[in-house]
Amino acid sequence: MKKKKVIVILIFFLVIGGWLLTTQLRNQIKPTQNRQAPDFWSLAPDTRLMARTISAEARGELYQGQVAVGAVIMNRVQDSRFPNTVAGVIYQPWAFTAVAYGQIWNHTPNSTTVRATMDAMSGWDPSYGAVYYYNPVKVTSNWIFSRDTIRTLGKHVFAR
Repeated sequence: MKKKKVIVILIFFLVIGGWLLTTQLRNQIKPTQNRQAPDFWSLAPDTRLMARTISAEARGELYQGQVAVGAVIMNRVQDSRFPNTVAGVIYQPWAFTAVAYGQIWNHTPNSTTVRATMDAMSGWDPSYGAVYYYNPVKVTSNWIFSRDTIRTLGKHVFAR
């Protein structure tokens, strides 16, 4: 009986310690929202591609929502169910509507989108680990509703 109590207490402290460490690391990421954005054309090719995708997918969304869309891309890169590169994730067939329809090539991302891209690539994740997002008004496949919702930011629902 004493052993079980010790194990339960140990597990409790491990869980709390992990949560505290995660919270501390999340809080160390400093958003670039108020900093000068680098010129779009000076960015690495994958960063430009991601900025174009965020711009097309999250145009009109708040800054945090744009970062969250970028975080979904980064979360997919880390998830074994998806390609392991930014380009692989973005070009995966029908993963992103704006890519499938060529909307990512319609205009050059602005400085806000570039900063959102940099923040997502630096590890800021306002999606809380989501690998999917959707706009419920524009859904064309009901499959997405089977995903567990994590949070809503602006018009997008973020899910796992």
